[in-house]
Amino acid sequence: MAGIKKIKDISAVGGADVLGTVMSAAFWFYLASQIEPSSYGEIGWFLGIAGIFSGIALFGTANTLTVYTAKKIQIQSTLNFISLSASAILSFIIIVLFPSFYTIDIGIILIAYVINTLAIGDLLGRKQYTNYSKYNLVQKGLTLCLGFSFFYLFGYESIIFALALSYVLHFKRIYSIFKEMRIDFSLIKPRIRFIGNNYFMSILAITSGHVDKIVVAPLLGFAILGNWSLAYQAIAVMSILPNVFQKYLLPQESTGVKNKKPKIVVIIFSVFVAIFGILVGPILITEFFPKFTETVDAIRIMSVAVIPTTIALILEAEFLGKEKSGVVLIGTAILMTSLIIGMIVLGSLMGIEGIAYSFVIAHTAKTSFYLIKKLRIVTD
Repeated sequence: MAGIKKIKDISAVGGADVLGTVMSAAFWFYLASQIEPSSYGEIGWFLGIAGIFSGIALFGTANTLTVYTAKKIQIQSTLNFISLSASAILSFIIIVLFPSFYTIDIGIILIAYVINTLAIGDLLGRKQYTNYSKYNLVQKGLTLCLGFSFFYLFGYESIIFALALSYVLHFKRIYSIFKEMRIDFSLIKPRIRFIGNNYFMSILAITSGHVDKIVVAPLLGFAILGNWSLAYQAIAVMSILPNVFQKYLLPQESTGVKNKKPKIVVIIFSVFVAIFGILVGPILITEFFPKFTETVDAIRIMSVAVIPTTIALILEAEFLGKEKSGVVLIGTAILMTSLIIGMIVLGSLMGIEGIAYSFVIAHTAKTSFYLIKKLRIVTD
């Protein structure tokens, strides 16, 4: 019975994430086929700015909320209040300092990103995998509906605002959390180390996830960024399963439940996915996105990163489940540092191929650090 329940839980999270990622990818792939690479890159650049600022606002990270919610510590409202207050302040600063149509949209989607993360952390911590799937699918469905509607009615410049509106259901979840439990700042102090480590880790993780957009645009221009963004979107689709599995795994690890066999299966699957990306990815890009010629070489190289990324996600769940967030913090710092240095150096020398190589090197470096730390823990 326990095995059947695991399959049902993973399926609930996995089915929603797979379908949701496919829906989101369908929108972005279609958009790429309709606009110029430079316009595609411009949207990615603005979303990258919003993503980084949302990371700064998120004192209550998804991992922190998942772990403490799973442990039945009612800290969600307190962390939500701090995070939402910070996001409102940062959004206001962005809109005031950089008044334009786009920066207003950035300010709005910044808050939407924060609300999304807070709601997901709560749902996964409660192990409400079915509800999680509903929220995910509704948001992705709205991405398609609103994205296409705004694109054809107002042009590609309205896409960011449409994406912000897609998170409307998550507002309701946050409101219900505030009604359920009171804000209690005394819960923060005895847990500040774990919360703080997760916060800085989240900033580094989110920054490393968006720093490519911030670096590539001034270094190589929006057209190359557009090509890079399409390759990155393809890698995101290829990484669906390990990301799904980590969301399932973290609350399990937090409560001492082991999943040895599923971990092995996911790693083996990632190897096949990487091979598929290397061999088939370039063919699909050439066939369906003829304007994105630079993407072909990038996706061939970046596909290799699926393997170390999968291993790293599994190890992160293990470390965080034991509240060893410091290890993940250092690993994320290694990833971001390697990525920035590699993109600047190799990107300047080799263009988009150099950026792709730096992506693989950075993820391999982080995973190598995790494996070394795990080996030391086992032998101690």
